[in-house]
Amino acid sequence: MSIARAGVAGSKPRIQVTRTGVSTARLPAASVRLPLNEILVGDCVAELGKLPAASVDLVFADPPYNLQLEGALSRPDQSVVDAVDDDWDKFASFSEYDRFTRDWLTAVRRVMKPEATIFVIGSYHNIFRVGTILQDMGFWILNDIVWRKANPMPNFRGRRFTNAHETMIWAGRSAQTKAYTFNYETLKAGNNDCQVRSDWFLPICTGAERLKDAQGRKTHPTQKPEALLARIIMSASKPGDVVLDPFFGSGTTGAVAKKLGRDFIGTERDAVYAKAARARIAATEPLPDDAVNAPPAKRSEPRVAFASVVEAGFISAGETLVDDKRRFKAVVRADGSLLMSGIVASIHKAGALAQGLPACNGWVFWNVERNGKLVSIDDMRGTIRAQMKEAAE
Repeated sequence: MSIARAGVAGSKPRIQVTRTGVSTARLPAASVRLPLNEILVGDCVAELGKLPAASVDLVFADPPYNLQLEGALSRPDQSVVDAVDDDWDKFASFSEYDRFTRDWLTAVRRVMKPEATIFVIGSYHNIFRVGTILQDMGFWILNDIVWRKANPMPNFRGRRFTNAHETMIWAGRSAQTKAYTFNYETLKAGNNDCQVRSDWFLPICTGAERLKDAQGRKTHPTQKPEALLARIIMSASKPGDVVLDPFFGSGTTGAVAKKLGRDFIGTERDAVYAKAARARIAATEPLPDDAVNAPPAKRSEPRVAFASVVEAGFISAGETLVDDKRRFKAVVRADGSLLMSGIVASIHKAGALAQGLPACNGWVFWNVERNGKLVSIDDMRGTIRAQMKEAAE
């Protein structure tokens, strides 16, 4: 969150019109080298213009918030708060901030792959303007995510609610972005087998993680916690993907990307911040592959019909399937369908009918009894998939 106003210096780029009506600069030649794991010091729009088009998999953007602070902010004891009062966060008007936002988003969108996604973080000062511009430019919003801070800074004047959260917008490059990365199963497994919600409760950056200069002052006023970036990167990228941060600041994105086996590209206008970020990333050790490699998503695994489970002898025709609470029963037919209350249906349709629901994943709903214990039919599907993989090798 440290780059000042965007704008490409030098000659005016040749313009081409996209189907969404957004003008983008002419694409660089495909032979341009991708500066992986480097911090490009300079204006973000100018530096991004040097990158190949469609070259990054994920973007995290922490732009200036346009906080509009007027004068110093003091605590009740009259001590001064170390707030964001840098020139890079000052804009003459909302229209100037909007032009800045459109410029950097245009530059970012050009380098995003067709299935890439972007996270943009902000506060009430700017995030609603950013969201409008994202939609106007043709980005497709997937979620808004609330980062609820465990330890927010209090409102010292007592005239407003404590600002205890920031908002992130997660969006695809366009409405046609369908095959974007979302590691649903991995996230769920780490969340007690529950879907991860769009409200994230995480502390702000403090303690040893906070970078400080030789005088003990914050190196960067808005350093984001590594836990926040870790969740973003693990959610929406794969090992080996390229993560772009156009407002690199203190280098949190780069440090976390390195830990998690991703490549990064950062742009940063302030040479002091860039120097601190390089030192931080150089001292960061990658995690072992086993700790970061995501298991294959179930949707990407080979399809297995329930009839194959019957044919393989894991379940015999005539056996009874039950749900995990033994409320519903269905008889397995020789063709792999189920008979339940006189109705013949698939494992999925039978599970849905039993519960009065429009749909059901029969693999996780039905079980078979073995030695007095219930065994999920999904375990049997897993065995067949393993056999298929072994045969393919």
